[in-house]
Amino acid sequence: MRTRRRYWTWAAAPLVLALLSATGCDSTPDADNAPDARSAPSVRPGPTAASAPPTGRLCDKPEAGPAKAPAGAVTVDPAKVGDIAAKTKSSPPHTTFWLRPGTHRLDPDRFAQVIPKEGDRYIGAPGAVLDGRKKNQYAFGGDARNVTLSHLTVQGFVAPRDEGVVNHDSADGWVIEHATIQRNSGAGLMAGARQQVRANCLRDNGQYGMNAYKAKDGITGLVVKGNEIVGNNTGDWERRQEGCGCTGGIKFWAVNGADISGNWVHDNRGTGLWADTNNNDFRIENNVIEDNDGAALIYETSYNAVIRKNTIRHNNWVEGRREAAAGDDFPYATVYLSESGGEPRVRARTDKIDVYGNVLQDNWSGITLWENADRFCNSPANTSSGDCTLLVKDTHRCKKPGIGTAPLFADCRWKTQRVDIHDNRFVLDKSVVKCTTKCDRMAVLANYGTYPDWSPYKGEGVAEAITGKQHNRWHDNVYVGPWKFVAQDQSKVLGFGQWQGAEYRQDAHSTLAPRAGD
Repeated sequence: MRTRRRYWTWAAAPLVLALLSATGCDSTPDADNAPDARSAPSVRPGPTAASAPPTGRLCDKPEAGPAKAPAGAVTVDPAKVGDIAAKTKSSPPHTTFWLRPGTHRLDPDRFAQVIPKEGDRYIGAPGAVLDGRKKNQYAFGGDARNVTLSHLTVQGFVAPRDEGVVNHDSADGWVIEHATIQRNSGAGLMAGARQQVRANCLRDNGQYGMNAYKAKDGITGLVVKGNEIVGNNTGDWERRQEGCGCTGGIKFWAVNGADISGNWVHDNRGTGLWADTNNNDFRIENNVIEDNDGAALIYETSYNAVIRKNTIRHNNWVEGRREAAAGDDFPYATVYLSESGGEPRVRARTDKIDVYGNVLQDNWSGITLWENADRFCNSPANTSSGDCTLLVKDTHRCKKPGIGTAPLFADCRWKTQRVDIHDNRFVLDKSVVKCTTKCDRMAVLANYGTYPDWSPYKGEGVAEAITGKQHNRWHDNVYVGPWKFVAQDQSKVLGFGQWQGAEYRQDAHSTLAPRAGD
């Protein structure tokens, strides 16, 4: 679990096509006390650099399943409590189950759930709903591979925090498509290796729309395409457990290879998409990410990503404004790259973090590159406790005296390095964001290293490295609005000329216009 804190503390952390509206649900069994439903976003006034909002809303108009049972399918009757679990148990692997229209229920025991066999398929008829009635914790679990779930609404389950309702045990090869997973506690679904999550409505779940976490083995080859991800974290976990770092539209943990494309990620309480701890080889492209209370995207203590052709707007208004009102000068941004960078020694489709072709419009600030000097493998300041970088297998090697010399001096740190930010459009109208200050920043910085006492990274070395020695570059971008730039530490707020000047040499061939049309 990660926390987003001010830069001088030791724990820093903290994109569409079809897609929705929302209702409310708390992440505890008492979900009736959930916040009010959130409606689909409207177009806000201001510059028109970004594309129009998605017109198709998956959550409002999900694709209907087959009205008749497919050939050879086992029919599941909603009038019989527990019918889906019982028929799954009595049928062989690779069975197709067709759920009739109506509300299907499991036995009332909290742990009652469907345990599929390998290759099973569950297809919902129009109006088929599997409802946990705030009694059952999980809908589908077990370790069977290659299970398919489609055209079914799954709602009302009460998974505990950090657990999920669909694919509870993170089995591999699952396909979840054209499903509505809504108003559950915990995460709407978990993820396994080679999982495909396509054209679903992941709405109003108590913690996450999806928690992409698998203990020990990790996750490879994850596809998240064409979904609407809206209104999640109804349980407001960051308020209930300050600094937990345990919320968002989707959270990714130690995923090696992910394609996140064509999604509409909006109106989530907290971060839209958050990749946290030893993720690698992400492609985040052609998404619309908007109106999330926190950052649109956090990529934290992770490696090698392409972030391209996304429309990112109206994000971080709640969290950014709150921190500014509290007097915090840290450049809280809508795209936050924290201790993350390109690493050629970690195999991926790219060896850098390549951010290009995106439109960022009227967010609270832009892109922040951050590195916490006190956060490294085996440091007590590492909130990813017990985790080491992908370059050092044994955490306990990162200690004195070895950590002070090569190769451990470099390899024990997650580094914000080899980040290439180019050919993007950044538009800011403060009258739209309704801010007067601190919402206009682009930044690359670190803190002054102080902790622990045996750290070899004390002083300004990390701040100097992230700013001038780790190949982090802005260039060929277009800025519209009153942008400012922060370099090395948060006290150094620069104008465009200083940012481009001899000391920092950023944003070559970029342009800045104070207002649209200038």
